Amino acid sequence: MRLKYNAAMKNAFFLFLFSVHLFWAQKETSMVPLPAVPLWTKIPDGPGPNGGKITSSKGSLTHISSPQLIVHQPTNPNGIAVLVISGGGYAHIESGSEGYPTGEWLKSKGITAFELEYRLPGEGWATQLVPFQDAQRAIRIIRSTAKKYKIDPDKIGVLGFSAGGHLAGYIASTFDTMYYPPQDAIDLVSARPDFAAMIYPVVSMLPPNNTTHSFKSLLGKNPDIKDEIKFSVEKQVKVQTPMTFLAHAEDDPISPVENSILMYQALKNNNIPAEMHLFQTGGHGWGLGKKNTNTGEWKELFLNWLKVNGVLTTPSKIL
Repeated sequence: MRLKYNAAMKNAFFLFLFSVHLFWAQKETSMVPLPAVPLWTKIPDGPGPNGGKITSSKGSLTHISSPQLIVHQPTNPNGIAVLVISGGGYAHIESGSEGYPTGEWLKSKGITAFELEYRLPGEGWATQLVPFQDAQRAIRIIRSTAKKYKIDPDKIGVLGFSAGGHLAGYIASTFDTMYYPPQDAIDLVSARPDFAAMIYPVVSMLPPNNTTHSFKSLLGKNPDIKDEIKFSVEKQVKVQTPMTFLAHAEDDPISPVENSILMYQALKNNNIPAEMHLFQTGGHGWGLGKKNTNTGEWKELFLNWLKVNGVLTTPSKIL
């Protein structure tokens, strides 16, 4: 009996060791970082925060001292690239719930996604414009490296959530504004996206939509009306603004649905191809979709919109 007992214990012990080894092997594999591309040779308008970025347990990023692009590169790229911008009220970056999963989803569709880790205006920079500098530089970097990543330079878009939607829409309309002094040949490349997608975006900084954290982060407590107009995306739309896709929930308590409605109307006033989808429920911050709502349908709608407009020309199975 003792021999059988010892044998059983020995087998259990080895099984335990194997399980531990497998767990850590899987953990290490899941923690392998994706390729990162720094945005700048010399980061403008410093000094910014000291040290590296801080990542919360939920994947929210702060302390962005070295802005960069995280590359979600598909095995068989279809030629489309998307700059993905998470929200967070310009106070943090919701990579864990928005940018990273969206980058992986786009990657699964053959779309090369570049997730933007951008500087936050409240972290010691010399200007509030640092997110716009980073986003504009990012578009130029993506276009200048199109050949390397097998990207069509005429199929580069930007997709943003919440404050990231504001940033996406803003750089799409003000692509010809120079937000920083040119550093190198990359800054001679066009910064105009070929399409934009704004998901539950912050758009307007004018009353009654001037209560968001994005407003406070960019404009402070007592801004001038000129600045409220200047940072309202709907006021920057012009005939050169790229075609735009919008998705929003009608019960959004953070960024009221009127933001997307204002943006859609501005696009139509300038005869820009646009499509807007309003979901009855979903609230705010639903990323790829909120459980027990139909907000997750935005992904299929977005891909179909790309097809209708001739951007996506290969079959794409919807997850």
